[in-house]
Amino acid sequence: MFPMPERSLRNCRVLIAEDEFMVAESLRHELEDIGAIVIGPCATLEQTLAEIASEVQRIDGAVLDVNLAEHAIYPAADMLTARGIPFIFTTGYDANNLPPRFAAIPRCEKPISVSRVARAVQRAMHSEARHP
Repeated sequence: MFPMPERSLRNCRVLIAEDEFMVAESLRHELEDIGAIVIGPCATLEQTLAEIASEVQRIDGAVLDVNLAEHAIYPAADMLTARGIPFIFTTGYDANNLPPRFAAIPRCEKPISVSRVARAVQRAMHSEARHP
């Protein structure tokens, strides 16, 4: 675990979309350890879309595996973008393989460092662009 920065994820609701069980569980534990309230992990695109569409709980940020159970996560990324919810990608793909509309989205390459992903989602959620 790493020291919590000034702006932490305490009480922030973070969606995890990851189909590799061990990676998803490691992310869940790391984010919970730094105070986040984890939504999911979601192992399919359908689950992810349902969580985003749900009016039951708000989502403050998300970690999205680009290839989720053989489906591209882009429909979920589009929904998050439309709602103004920050997210990061985890992927084994090169940045050139992402659609141009996602060129500015932070990504963590696989194999991932769980603590690096946690720091990246913190930065995305607390960036100056979101909080002038």
